[in-house]
Amino acid sequence: MKQPRLFSEEDRSFAEAVRRINATNPFLPERIARERDALGEGFVEEGATWNTLPPSETSHPNHVRLTERMGAVIERTRGAWPRDGRVAREEATAYGELAGLWLYHTYMQRFDRVIRAAEAAHGKTAEPGGAATAGEAGAKPVRADFFPAFRTDVERLLALPGLRLLEGQPVEHLFACAFQIRRAFHHIFRSLAGGSAPMARLRAAIWQSIFTHDLPRYRRTLYARIGDFATLVTGPSGTGKELVARAIALSRYLPYDVRRGGFTDDFSAAFFPLNLAALSPTLIESELFGHRRGAFTGALADRAGWMDVCSATGSVFLDEIGEVETGIQVKLLRVLQSRTFQRLGDTETRRFSGKIIAATNRDLSAKIRAGRFREDFYYRLCSDVVRTPSLREQLDASEAELPLLTGHVAQRLLGEEEGEKFGREAVAWIEKNLGRHYAWPGNFRELEQCMRNLLVRGEYRPALQAGGSPWPGAGQGREAGGGGEADWNALLGPGKLTAEEVLRRYTRHVHAQAITVEETARRLDQDRRTVKARLAAEE
Repeated sequence: MKQPRLFSEEDRSFAEAVRRINATNPFLPERIARERDALGEGFVEEGATWNTLPPSETSHPNHVRLTERMGAVIERTRGAWPRDGRVAREEATAYGELAGLWLYHTYMQRFDRVIRAAEAAHGKTAEPGGAATAGEAGAKPVRADFFPAFRTDVERLLALPGLRLLEGQPVEHLFACAFQIRRAFHHIFRSLAGGSAPMARLRAAIWQSIFTHDLPRYRRTLYARIGDFATLVTGPSGTGKELVARAIALSRYLPYDVRRGGFTDDFSAAFFPLNLAALSPTLIESELFGHRRGAFTGALADRAGWMDVCSATGSVFLDEIGEVETGIQVKLLRVLQSRTFQRLGDTETRRFSGKIIAATNRDLSAKIRAGRFREDFYYRLCSDVVRTPSLREQLDASEAELPLLTGHVAQRLLGEEEGEKFGREAVAWIEKNLGRHYAWPGNFRELEQCMRNLLVRGEYRPALQAGGSPWPGAGQGREAGGGGEADWNALLGPGKLTAEEVLRRYTRHVHAQAITVEETARRLDQDRRTVKARLAAEE
């Protein structure tokens, strides 16, 4: 017997368009094209590219219209649903796609309130620098008191004869998935400013790092296993690699506990960053793995490291992974391979259950060839790679990018009204004094400092011009190169400096910009002890 059709031709076409929306990365241009296909003449062009604009507290008109139309199609389909449950598989799947997106759109603003409440409870925002501490581990679960309403809607929509969408995916899991999707939007949008194509691709890459390219498979199985996949963030210095890591870390799946009435962990206390270039090898091991009392001089008590403190839903972020020595690489390789480690001075084997995210601005393949980075460690890190674009790439892709970015920084420094005014002033100053094609070697970090300089002194003098030569007046004094630029050139020209003197003076020059010995060593690709010796010789 032929099965009756649930959808009219018009509704079937709309359901197919919704399926394509669900299958498209929300941060790519194709997502907007799919929404246009679904709404047809009802599509609103103004502000339609919501995935490139600053986040809004209200839903875009297109999303409101999509939700309304999905609701109407869902009700017509439920009314036509046969009591014996004999429904064609493709129609049951199409109905499930409609119901899933309708549920998400209907509850997303309530999820937003949960996110804001959790961040406020810990004094956090989406701005850089928010990170968990050992004292925050095991924080109270995040509550969401509207789960009963969500469950009622899910059962009303999906508990239909012959529809098996809830088999193996209980309501609390669907609730957790919806909350994760909303957190991903929140953190990706609020962590990364910019509307250019390179920034859109970066946001899309972060989304894929969180959910993979196959969201249905992620929802079925990978959500519980994605922590086993390390993520490597690469890109020039100053391009927001830590912000990328933070967005990924704070957007991980959190199970919902029906009995406790909340999610099992607090996402705002799930990010554990460590800058490897700023610490000695012993301190790196202590911070990561912990130590027993007496393990080294100054170890006066037992201490848990990030690997202990980080829960299964948390993430440890290893910044400047390209600077870590091979001995620690071996220990980290063990963590990635077997998920086990030992504290310094201890023989007990412990288990790490979280996710590893690492970042570097180094060419790791070159370091592998030079024998400074283990190849086996690299291949454990690179299962998921995200690359951050330079500021110059962003500006070249869109003329509107500089005003947007300066406006973002200005409003963060001064608030909305005064920030808008200062942002316009900053753009005018930059275009007049640096030019539209200034290279921005320090990337977004340099842009931020440029604007701070403009705010305080009304001017900004970059350290370097295009081509690498110093800007006039930049870094004046002995620290700029051991006696000033003129003295430096006067000695170099006639060959009056020995090779060792050149190395010492250049080390001092780099140290004046890098500030710390560790960062100087990283820039020079030298051992920190060698750098300290050269600096001491120049005193």
